[in-house]
Amino acid sequence: MLKTIGVDSQEDLFASLPAGVRRAPELPEGLSEQELVEYFTTIARENRDLTQLDGFLGAGAYRRFIPAAVTQVISRPEFFTAYTPYQAEASQGWLQSIFEFQSMIAELTAMDVANASMYEAATATAEAAVMAVVHTERHRIVVAGTIHPEYLAVLRTYGAGRDFEVVELVADSGRIDPERAAAALDGAAALIIQQPNFYGALEDAAALCQAAHTAGALAVAACDPIALALIEAPGEFGADIAVGECQQLGIPLWYGGPYCGYLAASTELLRKIPGRLVGETVDERGQRGFVLTLQAREQHIRRESATSNICTNQALIALGATAYMGVMGAAGLARVAEISVQRAHHLAGELAGVRGYSIGFDAPFLWEFVLRCPGPASETLAKLRDRDILGGLDLAASGLPDCVLVAVTEMNSPRSLAKYVEALS
Repeated sequence: MLKTIGVDSQEDLFASLPAGVRRAPELPEGLSEQELVEYFTTIARENRDLTQLDGFLGAGAYRRFIPAAVTQVISRPEFFTAYTPYQAEASQGWLQSIFEFQSMIAELTAMDVANASMYEAATATAEAAVMAVVHTERHRIVVAGTIHPEYLAVLRTYGAGRDFEVVELVADSGRIDPERAAAALDGAAALIIQQPNFYGALEDAAALCQAAHTAGALAVAACDPIALALIEAPGEFGADIAVGECQQLGIPLWYGGPYCGYLAASTELLRKIPGRLVGETVDERGQRGFVLTLQAREQHIRRESATSNICTNQALIALGATAYMGVMGAAGLARVAEISVQRAHHLAGELAGVRGYSIGFDAPFLWEFVLRCPGPASETLAKLRDRDILGGLDLAASGLPDCVLVAVTEMNSPRSLAKYVEALS
């Protein structure tokens, strides 16, 4: 097996893991099940999670408070063990939960229609690009250089397979200049932006969407769902397709997944939307019921005419997001967003007063911002880690070796903010 995949040893399989986190425990001989559990429990105690550390990591994965009701709902066995329903008459509960998810996402984004959940935001973004290519019959996608790099990587993979070109716009001052975007949109199928963007900054979304429409392209906006409780929704600033990540809506970090994306669009694009669509109807007795609708778009019905090969959905995770939105309501979502904004701006102001440190970009932001360090960001983060603080994401991979992306949520207490400032001071 090793020879087939081209590695010399089993250890080579783990070469991508940093040496500092690798561990090869030497098991004693002949452990019973009880002894084995005790042995690994002892090792596991060496791990430290975000209940023991002050965490300021974000970049698409955020620690937010999850009401107990959310966990209770998704732990019910009839939901926890079920798969995507194909026979609507036997799966009314599941179909209703997905219908509610779609309805809430459509309302949150101010779009006409939303589908059942996508894998996560990266594939939702790429699927939106495919929709634009099919709709416009153009094969060029212009992408803001301020979108999440993982979204861009998945988009390039889709482009290679679906034969469309991906053109990245260079960002200025942490945001995209609408005039520069307009100059690059000739012959493009779509312009893809993120709001707030990867660096936490708010784009001039309305102007960017207008530039796309002037060029005959669709406007695709990847939007933070919590942010939409405070800022203008994509349907209001002119987006044709809205996508995003639902992890913040009641989903734990879970080491990176499974998560759940969303995709919403205008009525004009209804038949080009990939994945599941649940519709509301009535049965022969006039009773309310739910069905999977417009299935002719999908590969399990008409493979040769399918709009996408995405054929499943993250229904359990979407149920968690639905329960979260239902428990919190519009006022609760807005309150979570407001607290996060207030604490982030307080922390940014305090850190900007520490000698050698400054805010990376002069752009409006919500709860995520770039902190510029006096030296390599890795050194600052290592010092913070020594004080049990996960200070943020090192942006060296984005060409900013002296910058850290700092995220603040309602879970960062005033005490943890003060501890961060004290550590850098």
